[in-house]
Amino acid sequence: MIKKIAGLLTVFGLLTAPAQEESDYYKITDIPIPKDIVFEVTCIETLPGNRIAAGSRRGDIYIIENVYDDDTTNDKWTLFASGIHEPLGLSYYKGWLWCTQRPEVTRMKDVDGDGRADIFECISDDWGIDGNYHEYAFGTKHDKEGNIWIVLCLTGSGGAASDFRGWCVRVTEDGKMIPTTSGIRSPGGIGFDHQGEVFYSDNQGLWNGTSSVKHLKKGSFQGNPTGNKYYDLTDAIGPKIVEPRTGSRIILERERVKELVPPPINLPHNIMGKSPSGIFPDTSNGKFGPFKNQTFVNDQSFSMISRMFMEEVNGVYQGAAFVFRKGFGSGNVPGVQAENGSVFIGGTNRGWGSIGKKVGALERLDWTGKVPFEVHEMRIKPDGFEITFTKKADKASVEDLASYKVKANTWVYQKGYGSPEVDIVEPKIESVKIAADGMSAYIKLDKIYKGHTYSFDFAGIKSAEGKSLLHPNAYYTVNEVLGEVHIYDAELGDLSKNAKPKKKKK
Repeated sequence: MIKKIAGLLTVFGLLTAPAQEESDYYKITDIPIPKDIVFEVTCIETLPGNRIAAGSRRGDIYIIENVYDDDTTNDKWTLFASGIHEPLGLSYYKGWLWCTQRPEVTRMKDVDGDGRADIFECISDDWGIDGNYHEYAFGTKHDKEGNIWIVLCLTGSGGAASDFRGWCVRVTEDGKMIPTTSGIRSPGGIGFDHQGEVFYSDNQGLWNGTSSVKHLKKGSFQGNPTGNKYYDLTDAIGPKIVEPRTGSRIILERERVKELVPPPINLPHNIMGKSPSGIFPDTSNGKFGPFKNQTFVNDQSFSMISRMFMEEVNGVYQGAAFVFRKGFGSGNVPGVQAENGSVFIGGTNRGWGSIGKKVGALERLDWTGKVPFEVHEMRIKPDGFEITFTKKADKASVEDLASYKVKANTWVYQKGYGSPEVDIVEPKIESVKIAADGMSAYIKLDKIYKGHTYSFDFAGIKSAEGKSLLHPNAYYTVNEVLGEVHIYDAELGDLSKNAKPKKKKK
């Protein structure tokens, strides 16, 4: 009788399964900062012997032992170095700990075995600083060629008062600095994908309509022309580029400024955070769950991580962003994955402030072994998008057009600060077809506009088990299309080859 009543209640929607929580799938473990230390974590590196190195905005670097288990009473913190000027990058390479700090790349080593660095060597200090608070320098681990990639913030977020501000440079292991890309504004982090391609996060502001993750292609222009005067200091990447026009769109300026690389991932402001920061890939081969080889980006203000699926289309990177995990203790800055799949996250609530209220935090994120129902990948097709799932989906809900909401927009590309969403369109979903195995679906649209970011709400999709998607929203940035080219401007209308554009209003 009890089973019969429960069955009837389920049928009538009165008895439902408990709501899914992010913590069911990914667990956050706090690594307590000793009470006598004020520590705002701005860089992390994994070390041999299940140890990590962590640096603080305030200039200290600690070696921390026993951080892979849940017993926090046996954590051991040893001061490795102090007096570092705002470290924002660590790399353990050839037996040395290399640090990107505000004025230079330094390498350090403990020779006598007491746990504290004895040797400090300046590898390169060939970029400029003038004491402005905003002249951050974010650095990567070493790449396959032995280089550290460094993104240099502008002076005061809108000027360039020191050499190579607004640039990405590479520093070789023997100390040569190589100017690599221009056009940077206000990075919050830099890192690799699983193939070793380099990406950085740039915050909304001048020439950045919304925050984004950008691809650091050698010789490219990333969008902000403030630092372009430093082309006169180098012949490493060719002549000075054509200046972009303010008030335009990135898709239109790409035709004029051939070096301009559009952001692979646009992050709608105040929706997907507002201060993206550290970038890291999942290279654990399944130890971190079902998102093998995907890339993740932190957000300092929202104390969260977003997941990015990127693909290369016509030689240009683009893809979709999804919320991944919220609820961290401070404002997420660095993220580093260990060989066992654990991800170490560091944070500070300086600057924007953060949802996480701690001044600083060091945390570990682990997969629980349970697979959430999520959109796994999202690829562009000639007339729509193909999405895959982490689990088998329910055919009826996937093919019901009422399960979807979609809009598309872009942002003004301008020297002013940020931009509202503009050129908004509501694409028509013509059909959705699920694959026979229930693990993917093809969404056919009437048009795909090049240069727009597509915001999908998949709230109606259910798994074969009747569960909703843990994160139903996806934001796909379309830089290139595989079918007919459509470009939309709110004043001019459809600018595709066969369309008749409106006359621009005077």
